[in-house]
Amino acid sequence: MFGAAIAYGLSRAGVDTLMLDGHDNNLRAARGNFGLVWVQSKGKGLQRYADWSRESACLWSSFAEELTDITGVSVAHRNDGGMMLLLGDEEVEKRKIEIAEMSKQSGATGYNCEIITHADIQAYFPDIKLGKAVTGASFCPHDGDVNPLKLLRAMHSGFVNSGGRYKSRCTVNTIDHANGVFTANTQEGQFLAPKIVLAAGHGISQLAESVGIDAPIRPQRGQVLITERIQQVLPMPLNSVRQTDEGGFQFGNSEEDIGFDDGTSLDVVQNIALRAVQSFPQLSTVRLVRNWGCVRVLTPDKCAIYEESISHPGAYVATSHSGVTLAAINARLVSKWIATGEQPTDFNHFSASRFHV
Repeated sequence: MFGAAIAYGLSRAGVDTLMLDGHDNNLRAARGNFGLVWVQSKGKGLQRYADWSRESACLWSSFAEELTDITGVSVAHRNDGGMMLLLGDEEVEKRKIEIAEMSKQSGATGYNCEIITHADIQAYFPDIKLGKAVTGASFCPHDGDVNPLKLLRAMHSGFVNSGGRYKSRCTVNTIDHANGVFTANTQEGQFLAPKIVLAAGHGISQLAESVGIDAPIRPQRGQVLITERIQQVLPMPLNSVRQTDEGGFQFGNSEEDIGFDDGTSLDVVQNIALRAVQSFPQLSTVRLVRNWGCVRVLTPDKCAIYEESISHPGAYVATSHSGVTLAAINARLVSKWIATGEQPTDFNHFSASRFHV
């Protein structure tokens, strides 16, 4: 998602852009995409990232409209808020502490998130009964969601329609640099350019090192469950349960630090399904149709890295796990930075040098 959004923005700005993509069997973080445009849990420990996520969420409505206008693809964007359901008093108290910490960190910027009660939650969802296990939720008015498959299709279509060139099954193995020109070496040949953007997910660390950029990332597995399509009953996304514009429910939000294994495990699947049914008992009668695992791309503090190489000017790294949330700002501001050198405000906060203080 990071690479597609930046490439789309560059192409729309009239920059001659070639997007090199890997094979279908590569580890792709986007396979685990939950489709959330999420603000309330982003940026603990790095306020600039919390602000950055909120700024992107604010850009999303116009970004979605633009994609529809130029491609005819609606990405089903909603921005009426989102909730993190809390099961039990312990989860409520823990979330209150987190909100207090984020509020203190945000200072004058403000942190717009609050705890709401079981009755408050039920009022948002008149067409589905809330489970008794739900004791509260944190609600943020800046949260929302999209259809991630339609988003990817729209960005790719918009990229090509604007003159961008796309080459799939073309994994970059190494990068050379000489006389101000970067050479991407692939099994499909060599590709030369005056600038190169590394947004290659799990392949990014080694490539970034070759152009003098530190990009420490680690894998984290998540598992996703999909149900059959039913009548729309959930008008707002939750952090672990959401109903897509096509009617199917998506369950997830597991975190497993087990390396690059993108398989599935019965115990995690059971816990995800159990939490969904505890939240909304009606879902116990809905059939599951798919389940898969994926490997997220995480930096040490779970916040984004954006950086241009000092030793190899013209080489950039852009990586994080929030590809959908940040798609709008990547397409608008990050692409502008790469094209013109004009940095967004306090952009140096995203340098990987923060990990070596």
